[in-house]
Amino acid sequence: MWPAKPWTVKFDPKPVTDVAEHLEEVGKIVGVSDDPERVRPCEADARALFEDRVTAARSQPYYLDITNKHANKGEVVEFLSAHFGVPVDEIATIGDQQNDVLMFAKSGFSIAMGNASDEIKTQLPP
Repeated sequence: MWPAKPWTVKFDPKPVTDVAEHLEEVGKIVGVSDDPERVRPCEADARALFEDRVTAARSQPYYLDITNKHANKGEVVEFLSAHFGVPVDEIATIGDQQNDVLMFAKSGFSIAMGNASDEIKTQLPP
């Protein structure tokens, strides 16, 4: 049985053996495992492999999202700041997962939700 959690994203996964042949059509690559401890090191591995060409972060302990380097929550803070004319230091953000850390770094005030891990809480800006 496929271990993915399709109820979260509302579509079935499309497993592929070689992602290279699909890169032109990809908006997001999601790695999934029922074992979150196997996903954790893949995040650092993806960042090392792709360097600054992508954003790699866990959106859930069992998901690793790899997206365009501008498709992350930190970029959204900057976009909304410019679009609405609100300085980033006046924007508050709330999150609980690794994919929220870039958003925390760009906003003026960040809140880690109670269910956030200590790993996430320690990454809040001072």
